[in-house]
Amino acid sequence: MSAETNRARIAGYVEHLEKQRKLSPRTVTEYRSDLRELTVMVDALPGAPAMAAVGHFHIRKFASQLHAKGLNPRSIARKLSAWRGFFAWLADQETLAANPVDGVKAPKRSKPLPKALSADDAVRVVAQSTPGKDAQSPPQLCNRAMFELLYSSGLRVSELTSLDVRFVKDGEYQSAGWIDFAEGEVNVTGKGSKQRKVPVGSHALQALRAWLAVRDSLVRLDPHPLFLSDRGKRVTPGMVQTRLKAHAQALGIPANVHPHVLRHSFASHVLQSSGDLRAVQEMLGHASIAATQVYTSLDFQRLAQVYDAAHPRAKKKAVSGD
Repeated sequence: MSAETNRARIAGYVEHLEKQRKLSPRTVTEYRSDLRELTVMVDALPGAPAMAAVGHFHIRKFASQLHAKGLNPRSIARKLSAWRGFFAWLADQETLAANPVDGVKAPKRSKPLPKALSADDAVRVVAQSTPGKDAQSPPQLCNRAMFELLYSSGLRVSELTSLDVRFVKDGEYQSAGWIDFAEGEVNVTGKGSKQRKVPVGSHALQALRAWLAVRDSLVRLDPHPLFLSDRGKRVTPGMVQTRLKAHAQALGIPANVHPHVLRHSFASHVLQSSGDLRAVQEMLGHASIAATQVYTSLDFQRLAQVYDAAHPRAKKKAVSGD
């Protein structure tokens, strides 16, 4: 009898939504679907208890079951909201110890993995000049040096734009970052004013030297900035982002390429090659190893794609007679 009673209660609540609250037909349909699912889960409990007997533990169990089925957190949150409304209405019809949905939250939405380019696309972005542009012009040489350095050393765009040609301490001014050509390193000041040194690859050093050979033609008032705009001022993060996006689009890269994509690509590719999470953490300037561990997920995704494409037993569809 409990199952019949439960369905009657659900029908009564849906009627309340239609006639009393006058919700739209589409919303009522969604509520009806969510509540039917609740009924099925309650009926599956030992003894198929009445709705009034459903407790907090049961609702938590139901939410976990939905999550285990792969339902996304947004959908689970919507179902919990529908159930909470139903039990609030039910409390006006009969005695409930408490609303069993109160305090139950949907699982946290997983953070999206950072976007990283393939190694081939990353090299294309940093190694090729923008089609239709003079590769030896100061703006193009500046772009090439900036893009190479972003990918070579995994810098944040704010760290890149704060670089000076060399270390300077003049009165209250002191360089936040600079290139040490002798050591093949870049010195940067990251988040929390923490300083670190990161290796610079040979291609990036070559691009930097090519840029420095023409940089003086753009210098106006401030002689310190390493990277300059067409007007001779220190480039801003926004300028770098605009230039990089336009450059990638001109190359036909099928992705929204911005400076942080090159940072992610650096981290992912170094981790894939070395497997040294601590070293990548240090080069990125992450305070916590947890911030770096996300790149292990990127690496696993790449390995999974290779496996699915290459392994004869990884095909999605079974081969007859296998």
